[in-house]
Amino acid sequence: MTSIVPALIPASPGPAADSQTIPGRTSRGPLPLATFADERTRSTLYALPAIDINGRLADQTIVRSMGWEPGTRYAIKEHGGLLLVEGTAHGIFSITRRGHLYIPAVVRRRFAIAASDRLFVAADPAERRIVIHPPAAVDAMITERHRLVLGGAAG
Repeated sequence: MTSIVPALIPASPGPAADSQTIPGRTSRGPLPLATFADERTRSTLYALPAIDINGRLADQTIVRSMGWEPGTRYAIKEHGGLLLVEGTAHGIFSITRRGHLYIPAVVRRRFAIAASDRLFVAADPAERRIVIHPPAAVDAMITERHRLVLGGAAG
């Protein structure tokens, strides 16, 4: 036995719409949409590059956005659980000849960064600075944002 189920898609407006409506259904209008910020407040570039076994960030987009060429010197500093990478002539590190940013092993160990981890990276070319959020910092940031937005719910 075959039964026919009526369509659940509302009829398009027009003269034939009245004859196509589903009995007992009322028109409610469009569904509400979430409210988002209308405009970005920053020109920061974000990425989630993986780090390889040798400490290089796989994605070169961030380095290119900074205008850093191979050999560009930079310093890495810790600040509040984040890594600040600043372009400076006095930096002890430099962009690799293939254009990768390198994070030394001692820094990776200190921040529990393992090969293949994805790091949340924010590049601010105007400040000549890259901010790297290690996994623990991302966890803390997400937990706090969820607490604020979801009223104490974690996840």
